[in-house]
Amino acid sequence: MDQVLIEGLELDTVIGVYDWERSITQRLTLDLVLATDIRAAAQDDDLSQTLDYDAISRRIGVFAEEHSFELVETFAERLAELLQEEFGVPWLKMTLRKPGAVANARAVGVSIERGQRPGGH
Repeated sequence: MDQVLIEGLELDTVIGVYDWERSITQRLTLDLVLATDIRAAAQDDDLSQTLDYDAISRRIGVFAEEHSFELVETFAERLAELLQEEFGVPWLKMTLRKPGAVANARAVGVSIERGQRPGGH
């Protein structure tokens, strides 16, 4: 299984359960691993035959701007569904962090895996 990586993508969105959080945007940081087969793209040096990480990153930014959730769990789950559906990703691993949410922690967040790893591994 080959993987396309997007690491440290910064997103501004409305996220949080407290009233004060519902009226501001906060920064989230996203790390993403997407399963794909890069052989055809590599053979022909053809972006259209692989996952376009720029297009995916831009789509994630639009998603963050258009949605507001109370929980990072909900953000992660809905985004995973969108990526699998819109980009045909069979498996992904996503780590979503909310920096500064807990006073003595650099960040809190969730890490999820969705879908089936190609080859069943």
